[in-house]
Amino acid sequence: MDKTLPAWELERAAHGRGFRVVCGCDEAGAGPLAGPVYAGAVILPEGLELPYLNDSKQVTPKRRDGLFDQIRAQAEAWAVAFVTAEEIDATDILSARIKAMQLAIDALPVRPDYALVDGSRDRGKHFSIVTPHETVIKGDSRSASIAAASILAKVSRDRYMEEMAEKYPQYHFAQHKGYGTKLHYAMLDQYGPSPIHRISFLKKWEASGRG
Repeated sequence: MDKTLPAWELERAAHGRGFRVVCGCDEAGAGPLAGPVYAGAVILPEGLELPYLNDSKQVTPKRRDGLFDQIRAQAEAWAVAFVTAEEIDATDILSARIKAMQLAIDALPVRPDYALVDGSRDRGKHFSIVTPHETVIKGDSRSASIAAASILAKVSRDRYMEEMAEKYPQYHFAQHKGYGTKLHYAMLDQYGPSPIHRISFLKKWEASGRG
């Protein structure tokens, strides 16, 4: 297996400190103009090798879909959670990201003793990670468990946005997944925000006089 792919050192270090059940946690969709932010939490059998497992942004959509099924089939436990665009607007995106990750951890059918959390932040204005944990910068490229969580979060969110593309076809959500592409802004100019847009993320668009 490619040694540059996420490894098990962080999980084994946590086990060495006495934590028996260790999960990885990551989120997807912090930056888009529309849709929820999703999070995944995964407990993998130690040493499990999943070819092509990596940070979800480094994996092709076809391989992400394959890994999504493999992770759910082979994980000891997994969960996905989300925070809606409406709640993002009511709080802030950092708080929403943190809440989604804690919700995913809490939804695991096996309670983890410890969590490896992607990123450098574990608290926002409104929510914090309360499970014993450590934050891991670029964790989705360093930890197999975090990488698996990133795949679950990314694929789950993409599939939601594809469903929304059927409900709101004029926005072409299946193409850009809610991110601020040229096409997306053109559709906003033509149709205005949809019910799943993050109004707090549209300030620059509104300030341009188009909103």
